[in-house]
Amino acid sequence: MFTTLVDVTTLAAHVHDPDWLIVDCRFDLTNTSAGEQAFNAGHVPGAVYAHLDRDLAAPITAKTGRHPLPDPSEFATTLSRWGVTKDTQVIAYDADNGLYAARLWWMLRWVGHESVAVLDGGFKAWTAAGQPTSSASAQRSSTTFIARPDRSMWVDAPEVARAAQDPSSRVLDARAPERYQGRVEPIDTVAGHVPGAVNHPFANSLAGDARFLSPEELRARFDASQASAPSDRTIAMCGSGVTACHLLLAMEIAGKRGAKLYPGSWSEWIRDPAHAVARG
Repeated sequence: MFTTLVDVTTLAAHVHDPDWLIVDCRFDLTNTSAGEQAFNAGHVPGAVYAHLDRDLAAPITAKTGRHPLPDPSEFATTLSRWGVTKDTQVIAYDADNGLYAARLWWMLRWVGHESVAVLDGGFKAWTAAGQPTSSASAQRSSTTFIARPDRSMWVDAPEVARAAQDPSSRVLDARAPERYQGRVEPIDTVAGHVPGAVNHPFANSLAGDARFLSPEELRARFDASQASAPSDRTIAMCGSGVTACHLLLAMEIAGKRGAKLYPGSWSEWIRDPAHAVARG
């Protein structure tokens, strides 16, 4: 069972294995149809496509962030359509850095499915290795997936507010430094960060080829950002609860288990005018 990463060689050996499900999660926040178009042009053979907005998030409301978690039963319907059973090994990939694949990775674990991993280096690594691609639609038999969501894996805004001011806890913000500092904000209506949150950009977990750093390197970087806070008192957030999942995957690779997700993240935090905003 693979629970964090797989490499191209391993996936290639199982690409036709009926007990493996490959999910293409390519996406572009500025062009929401681009990922699906790329999938239709060519993907890992046998893969199905997961659209961030349709499959990995619920509709936005007046109180939510940009990518609220779907109802577990709705997500279970999606997994059933893809043919997931309790014995299915799921492999998620995106263009290269695992940003969107990590969202699916976290969501599957949230509903009780541990056999899920991310393709290290993504579709770029797959094609760079000379592996075949396909434009054919996968034909998989539907199943009945039973979701068993774990509420302890995520926190809400009040919990974030308390943790950010608690020296024994840590809130890690995965956004780029310029967004965390409030110098630029290309997506959300307010710039800045949760007071007390610490910036730990998701890119800090990656090498130059968009693959994850070694467990030892990741552990050292998280140790620096967490200071003395244990992982089970660490919360990951970002703009909308997607990039934060990348931090949680990196922490898992580093052997730092138990950190939690703030699904609403910054785009939800700023919905409430009573929430303080820090800059710099």
